[in-house]
Amino acid sequence: MALFSREFIAVPDDRKGQIVFKWPDVTIRRSTHAIVNADQVAMFVNTGQVVQTMGPGRHTIDADELPGLGALIDFATGGNAYRAELYFVGTREYTGFRFGGRVDDVQDSRTGLVVTLRVFGDYALRVIDPQRLITNLTSTVDVTDNERIAGWVSDQLLKVLRTNVTMQVTANEWPILGLSVHSPEIEQAAITSANGQLEAYGLALTRMGNFDINLAPDDAEQLKRLARDTSYSKLAGGFQQYAAGEMALGAGQGMAQGGGATEGAFLAAGFALPGMMAGAMQQQQHPAPQPPPAPAPAPAPAAPGPTAVSGPACASCSTVNPAGAKFCMDCGSPMAPAVKHCTECGNELPGGAKFCANCGTRAG
Repeated sequence: MALFSREFIAVPDDRKGQIVFKWPDVTIRRSTHAIVNADQVAMFVNTGQVVQTMGPGRHTIDADELPGLGALIDFATGGNAYRAELYFVGTREYTGFRFGGRVDDVQDSRTGLVVTLRVFGDYALRVIDPQRLITNLTSTVDVTDNERIAGWVSDQLLKVLRTNVTMQVTANEWPILGLSVHSPEIEQAAITSANGQLEAYGLALTRMGNFDINLAPDDAEQLKRLARDTSYSKLAGGFQQYAAGEMALGAGQGMAQGGGATEGAFLAAGFALPGMMAGAMQQQQHPAPQPPPAPAPAPAPAAPGPTAVSGPACASCSTVNPAGAKFCMDCGSPMAPAVKHCTECGNELPGGAKFCANCGTRAG
């Protein structure tokens, strides 16, 4: 048979990049030489159990040299061969495996916005226990395919990151913008936690590279805009002042583009903005005064007194009467007595005259 013509067993040159290489024949002739490279370990496996291990070097496949093969003699060949699976496992570091995907929804500590975190990067992998790899992982994935192994490891890594990143960001209240400054801490915690999961399968992450935590483009744009608005609002003294400034800026841009309708809005916003900002600063420096107490009701006006009278005096009682009175308001005498004339010279005498003003004759 062709298998008996094989004198040497080794990993082909075009397969040396594989983490695990499985020899295609399960019947191996006695006295065949197995060549195990310096960065490899070879193992004979029967019914899922490792029965013999070979370290780096050149080995003769014989039960005398490898006692574990005694139970694997293929009697169908007259005892000239052993029946078992032979695996070559690389123990060097394997690099260039990529991972990435969605982590979790977290709330930004600075703006309160809920965003979706994503993480991407690559990692290096090494087999730390070849026996565990073959016995524990073979039933889960095809260990002879590097991509299958890497895909499984990447899934485990993302599971760890979903817990670690969310916990660290939330517990430390790290703002999402600028989160890359904490990448070394997150990366190291991820390696430690992932290796705790991978140890049972004989694997370990040795290092990570191009580690990047980011957001979906829409989330990133929204978070940047909200962070900018929040900062500007604080500088302007409040949201209303910031909104007025934005309105003035938008109106100014409209005027620059030839929009005549926006000129009035721009002027209104421009004139209102300084007053609003000054008012905000004054409110911060001096609290608003309390309104004064309501004034007491004015007293009712006093009843009017007797009106002063200025007019002619009564000829009978000398009481001063209002102008135009026809009778005395005190004695009832007529206020317009008959005209008297001097008996001597005929001169007209005013009412109440006792002597003539012309001749001095006593009035009768």
